[in-house]
Amino acid sequence: MKKLLTATAATALMATTAMAGGHAKEVKLGIIFGFTGPIESLTPPMAAAAELAMKEATDSGLLLDAAKVTPIRADSTCIDSGAATAAAERLITSDGVNGIVGGDCSGVTGAILSNVALPNGMVMISPSATSPALSTAEDNGLFFRTAPSDARQGVVMTEVLMEQGVKEVALTYTNNDYGKGLADSFQGAFEAAGGTVTISAAHEDGKADYSAEVGALAAAGGEKLVIAGYVDQGGSGVMRAALDSGAFDSFHFPDGMYGAKLEENFGSEIDGSTGQLPGTDSPGAGTMVEMGEANGFDGTSSFVGESYDAAALIMLAMQAANSSAPGDYAGKVMDVANAPGEKIYPGELAKALQILKDGGEVDYVGATAVELIGGGESAGNYRQYEIKDGKITTVKFR
Repeated sequence: MKKLLTATAATALMATTAMAGGHAKEVKLGIIFGFTGPIESLTPPMAAAAELAMKEATDSGLLLDAAKVTPIRADSTCIDSGAATAAAERLITSDGVNGIVGGDCSGVTGAILSNVALPNGMVMISPSATSPALSTAEDNGLFFRTAPSDARQGVVMTEVLMEQGVKEVALTYTNNDYGKGLADSFQGAFEAAGGTVTISAAHEDGKADYSAEVGALAAAGGEKLVIAGYVDQGGSGVMRAALDSGAFDSFHFPDGMYGAKLEENFGSEIDGSTGQLPGTDSPGAGTMVEMGEANGFDGTSSFVGESYDAAALIMLAMQAANSSAPGDYAGKVMDVANAPGEKIYPGELAKALQILKDGGEVDYVGATAVELIGGGESAGNYRQYEIKDGKITTVKFR
């Protein structure tokens, strides 16, 4: 591994000393998301947003004296840690990336961090891995995330349900690190607030029939069914079985269940159902929607702003360090993400790069009101929504 680290560092060093005179240097950034698997409908706009930030930096001609940023996609699958680890290894050994935007799902992100990024000294900024376990994972200051931990989401879910007067729920979760971590966080917060979780039961993704799982959930009862799963996978399967059997007609959705498929596949059948996902009403959020429309992707989709912000933070940290070597710029990520400094929003990367080039400071606010705390954790903002007339309708921001 020492040889690999040395080679990677040498490649990065060469990138920072490449010849000028019209020959732009190249910075390679990996994007490792689940382009196949249970969140495959969410990842295309996430990747598009990250790549938009990279194009913006390239077009400015200001990153590390006119470096070209080349995005390289890799498939994490979201659920196969072995496949995700192999994909991340290829990004480093074959593609020679200088940083990684990702992973996406919590289990594969933890595997990439411990098996690949940590031993190779590679910076990772995840836009969507939310497991509380990642807060205490060994990372040597290399891992950051622009989405808040599910320790925070569990509290927000509790607040939303309690404000609705819901005191008793059934809970099902996808049987992986994300689902289990979120379910535990929510149950602890909900019960501490005086609520009752009648049952907490795992479900497996990829099944054709969820009638047995729904039977157990129905027997336990509850005012709502909380589904900590994936909209492209078992979460929707459980919901369909619950609706068809009449077991539940009102649901609450954490972030993994948010997506256009709620409207497409269920519509008004789930009117009155509620949910939340990371999001903010900051000026940057509106700008991200406009930039998405102009560039052919949905700027309101899950973790899109977080993906743009993850890529932006890596590049701004490089500029602050005047180096694309992970060992040089890792220590600058927190600096560019937080005050003091000029506030920077989406579409303003050229402005930020110029300030840093001139020796100034930036406070990257981005699309998601970025504030990193602790060991690179997002402080966290949430968008609360309700299904009304078959459409996802924003209620408020928290």
